[in-house]
Amino acid sequence: MKTAGGEDFSPADGILAPPMSNGEVVFEAPWQGRVFGMAVAMAAAGVFEWDEFRACLIEELAGRESAPEAPFHYYGHFLRSLERLLSDKGLLDQALLGERFATYRDRPHGHDHG
Repeated sequence: MKTAGGEDFSPADGILAPPMSNGEVVFEAPWQGRVFGMAVAMAAAGVFEWDEFRACLIEELAGRESAPEAPFHYYGHFLRSLERLLSDKGLLDQALLGERFATYRDRPHGHDHG
């Protein structure tokens, strides 16, 4: 996949490629499309080089070899790769992210966000 400027935004090829159908990236849930779009937008904006992200993703997916029987959730790996890259660059505070995650996780079902 390429941007209008011609930069290749393919996360990986072969078994490391994102879920695809008819040449299009496929998302099972809205958050997956959002995280994919955020990664592409940040790379296009120069926050990081796409090849840096691709290397993190390949490393994350390669770690899966230690547990091949575990269910495979591509975009979970994708998100962890993005978080790690942003953290390594000092752009994301993992502790603060953990706190925010816990806050949202602990809200009761049907919570009014109003």
